Amino acid sequence: MHSRPSLLAAILPYFLFLISYSLLLSSCSTSKQLSRSANTLLNDSALVSGHIGIHFFEPATGKTWYSHNAQKYFIPASNTKLFTLFAGLKYLPDSLPGLRFYELNDTMVIIPTGDPTFLHADFSRQPILAFLKNKNITLALPSFNDYVGKGWAWDDYKEYYMAQRSALPMYGNVISIKKVHADSLSIHPTYFSKHKTSLAPFTPGFAIEKSWEANELKLTAGNRQLAEVPFRPHDSTIVGLLEDVLNKRISLHIKSPQNNQLKTIYSQPADSLYEMMMHRSDNFFAEQTLLMASNEKLGEMDDGKFINYILQNDLKDIPHMPKWVDGSGLSRYNLFSPQDFTYLLNKLRVEFGIDRLKTILPTGGEGTLENYYKTDSSFIYAKTGTLSNHLALSGYIFTRKKKALIFSILVNNFPAGTTPVRKAIEKFVQVVIRNY
Repeated sequence: MHSRPSLLAAILPYFLFLISYSLLLSSCSTSKQLSRSANTLLNDSALVSGHIGIHFFEPATGKTWYSHNAQKYFIPASNTKLFTLFAGLKYLPDSLPGLRFYELNDTMVIIPTGDPTFLHADFSRQPILAFLKNKNITLALPSFNDYVGKGWAWDDYKEYYMAQRSALPMYGNVISIKKVHADSLSIHPTYFSKHKTSLAPFTPGFAIEKSWEANELKLTAGNRQLAEVPFRPHDSTIVGLLEDVLNKRISLHIKSPQNNQLKTIYSQPADSLYEMMMHRSDNFFAEQTLLMASNEKLGEMDDGKFINYILQNDLKDIPHMPKWVDGSGLSRYNLFSPQDFTYLLNKLRVEFGIDRLKTILPTGGEGTLENYYKTDSSFIYAKTGTLSNHLALSGYIFTRKKKALIFSILVNNFPAGTTPVRKAIEKFVQVVIRNY
């Protein structure tokens, strides 16, 4: 009567051993295959003279699938925005605080919050503008002069991707200029039309001269048909722009109210900002997101203090303490390891859910991945990063064999152009998606 249980008890250890051994062989086989594919990437002619770090991690098992220089520091370019995304998701509410205000006699005192969507062309619904139109307004501007981040390339100051930061952004903090006729241009916002001098006609297009500090534009004949030029958001410029759009006088107020007096007007769904920030790698949105989150948590727009707070509290167990100096990744002072990114991506997944992140991050054929992974849409969700001679890609992979992986690939100091490097990385990642 007891022979069957005795037999089962006798063979069970061997059965479990065979299963474990089979899984071990499978794991070793996967690791070897992935190593071979990675070696092809490491020896690609576009990357071989550069520096590369790779980390592939499976959150379900806690196992590292592949690691190469994963503990070393790299300049991550716009992969830095993943850390900014964490800051926004963690410390900003679901709707962006557009401004705060309190009433003083018959006047509304408004206090900016750093919201970059105010009067921005990508946001047609403008609840803050509607709120301000029929009120007597006094503007309380905080002390703010950190217009650019640490380590930004100063000679890019006339490029759209280096829009300067401010407490009260308007129009994306850029002047939009477009050729209309041979001898005329349209300038938006029109406030800056009075700050220009021009030499017509503009054939075949126009060129722009602008100083670092001032907002005067000198327009001459050149090759541009349209341009977005960052303006310096001095307090006087902010007041002038606000007066222009509201068609009323705006006074400045410097006395701070008690916090319990303040009310908040919300502007846009926060995820609508994050999605644009990540899909097109918008530097301005990233910088302002970090400032807004700082304002919410610390009561001031100080990215340095806020970064230190996050690293010492929320990310205190990060594998390698990074050097993190801005929100966008424009700075070459930033230093992170591939393991830092897989750690952060896992933390994002756990705290905010993969479904939400799939909406915020681009997949194949979208955003900054528009020309890549077109046949792998829904199998990869990732953030790109590009500076001259530096490239990054970090995100989530869902393989065709139903494996969920987190990965980071950081490449620095390669002399080739970015396209062959992107294609080499794409080929490697596609092997992972399709074969594991």
